[in-house]
Amino acid sequence: MFSKGLLTAALARTAIAVCDRTFLHDWTALYLSAQTTGNLALLTNTLFPNLTYTEQFTPANISSGIISKPLNITQTRSFLDEYLCTTFTEIVVTDISHPYVIGVRAAGDGKIIHKIETLVTDQGDWLFNATGTAYYNAREKWDIIPLAERDTREVIQAAGDAYFDRFGNINITVPFGTPCARLEGGAYTDASFTNASTCHLGLPSTIKVRDRRYVVDVQYGVVNIYVGFPGLDRASKEPAPDSHLFRVEKGKLRFIHTISTCEGHPGCGLNGTYIPIDGGKKMRVRRRGKPVVLK
Repeated sequence: MFSKGLLTAALARTAIAVCDRTFLHDWTALYLSAQTTGNLALLTNTLFPNLTYTEQFTPANISSGIISKPLNITQTRSFLDEYLCTTFTEIVVTDISHPYVIGVRAAGDGKIIHKIETLVTDQGDWLFNATGTAYYNAREKWDIIPLAERDTREVIQAAGDAYFDRFGNINITVPFGTPCARLEGGAYTDASFTNASTCHLGLPSTIKVRDRRYVVDVQYGVVNIYVGFPGLDRASKEPAPDSHLFRVEKGKLRFIHTISTCEGHPGCGLNGTYIPIDGGKKMRVRRRGKPVVLK
């Protein structure tokens, strides 16, 4: 018999969709409505009775989780994987009363959602600056890719995997494009908008990144990978809960977004001593009005 993991891998290789894209789209829209209003009841009929729910990769009660708090959302990006029946949504909140950058990964079977993994970052998390995130995010173009120009899901996932493999082996070739920019918290590797290839800046070389969970959206050339990031939090021996979102165009990495939590250790143990690559550029972002859905 196939194990669940082997079956998932087999389905992905043979490109057999296990759920309808419309299901994932509609559920994501409903989730965002629930988050905006703080009304979990909107999701009641869509969740498995024994739902697995985590925040920062730790089991939590969804009833008292971040979704129970109404948020004035500034921006969102959502991506859908009908082959793994997973979704990923990036949520940016610049509300001065409490800004957030949130990642939400959900997995289901095409009829109901079985698992939700939420990463909630705010003040004190890795390079957190929601205003900066929103500013740089809004300048990026993540449009749907024309059918004739789309990469396969294998190529898209391989680009993200190569990036993480390079963390432990400098001889790994990563398909960085030109331009390529990384948005890490609120810091941007190409803050001067030079259109250079800057995604390689500041990468580690002695870290093995394991336990990768994927969402691959071929239509948008995107792979999201949830990982435990060893060594990111200098104040903890445990890998830091982390999300990396990759945009791939013609087999090359174009944009990378990270969401990394520090688990109560300000600045992941650096406490503000790390100077981000962005050079302290002044950032501007709209704070009011309807949320911007970015693609």
